Amino acid sequence: MSDTGIYIHVPFCARKCGYCDFYSGKYSREDSEGYVKAVIRNLESFSSEELSASTVYFGGGTPSLLSSQQLRLIMDSVRSSFQLLPEAEITLEANPSTINDEKLSGMLEAGINRLSLGVQSMNSDELRFLGRSHSPERAEKAVRDAAAAGFGNISCDLMTALPGQTEEKLLCSIDRLSELPLQHISAYILKVEEGTPFFHSGVGEILPDDDSSAQLYLTMVKALEERGFMQYEVSNFARPGFESRHNSRYWKCQDYIGIGPSAHSCHGGKRYAAEADIRSFIASPLQEVYVTDESPCGFEEYSMLRLRLKEGLRLEDVQEHRSDIEKKLPQLMREGYAEFDGETVSLTPKGFLMSNSVIEYLIF
Repeated sequence: MSDTGIYIHVPFCARKCGYCDFYSGKYSREDSEGYVKAVIRNLESFSSEELSASTVYFGGGTPSLLSSQQLRLIMDSVRSSFQLLPEAEITLEANPSTINDEKLSGMLEAGINRLSLGVQSMNSDELRFLGRSHSPERAEKAVRDAAAAGFGNISCDLMTALPGQTEEKLLCSIDRLSELPLQHISAYILKVEEGTPFFHSGVGEILPDDDSSAQLYLTMVKALEERGFMQYEVSNFARPGFESRHNSRYWKCQDYIGIGPSAHSCHGGKRYAAEADIRSFIASPLQEVYVTDESPCGFEEYSMLRLRLKEGLRLEDVQEHRSDIEKKLPQLMREGYAEFDGETVSLTPKGFLMSNSVIEYLIF
C-alpha cells in the first residue's frame, strides 16, 4: 500500500481579497452542497487503488465556510476511500472572522487537527489595505479560542513588503503573533499577480523597492528565529517538530492527490490539474483533469524544490550533476548566498531572497 497526501480545494469566499489569484467564487449554500457531493464522488474514485493517506489539506478559498456537517461528510469519505493513518496531519485553512466555539468543536469532531489562520498582519491599517474582514483583536481571539478548544497545531499567515510597511510595523506583528499559542508561521512577500484587483488598481507601483523588501524579509527571518520559529523553507517557519508535513510533500516531490476545481496532483507518475470551473466540477461524474507534466521530478525540478528547503540538496541524490554544481558553489558561498558542508547545498536567507536566480545558476 503506497502513501499519499490529499489536497481538497474549497473554492468559496465571502469576498475576494485584492491580492489573491487562487481560484474561488462567492459562497452559496446550494453550491457548497453540490460541491461536497462532487468531492465525495472524486474521493471514492480512488478507493480501488489501495492507498494510505498521511496528510489531508483543505485549502482555498475559505474552507472554514463549510459547515461542520459538510466537513464530517468529506472526512468520512476520506476514511472510507483511503487508509487514513492514525497519526495523519489534517489541516484546514480558516479566516479568523469565521471562527467560533461551535465551529471549532465541529472541526475537531470531523478530525481536523491542524488549523491555518489567514491573519496576514496584526496592524489595523495593513489589514484594511489588504481587504481583510478581521481586526488584530479578532485574529488574536481566533488563535486563543482554537487553542482553548483543543488545537495543538496552529499556523498563521503573515505578509511582508506591504506599501508603507516599516520594520517597526513588521516587528510589532511578529511580536503579537509570537505571544500567541502558535506552532507555525507562513510568511510571504506580497506579490501583485496579473489579473488580480491589486494588479488592475496599480498597487504594484506603490510596493517597497527591491532593497526595502529584501531588508524587511531578512528582518522577519531573524525576528522569527529569535522567537523560536525556525526557518525550514523559503516562506515557512515552525517551532521544532511542527513543520507542515503536507506542504513538505510538494517540496520533496512526494505523492499527492488534488480534489476540487483548480487542484493539482502529482500521482501515478504524472502531474495533472483539475479544470478551474466550479460548475463543471459539480456537474461532472468525475473532475475533468489535464496532464501538466508526463515525467515530473526530474533533476531540475527535484533540485529546485529541495533548494527551497533549509535542509537543502544532497549531492549524492544528483550524483551525475555533482561536479557541475560543486564548480559553481565557491562564488555563491563567497557572496553569502549558499552554504556547503561537503555533501549538502543549502541556501542562506540572503540566498532565499534571490532563490530563482541562484537556483537557475546552480542547476541549469
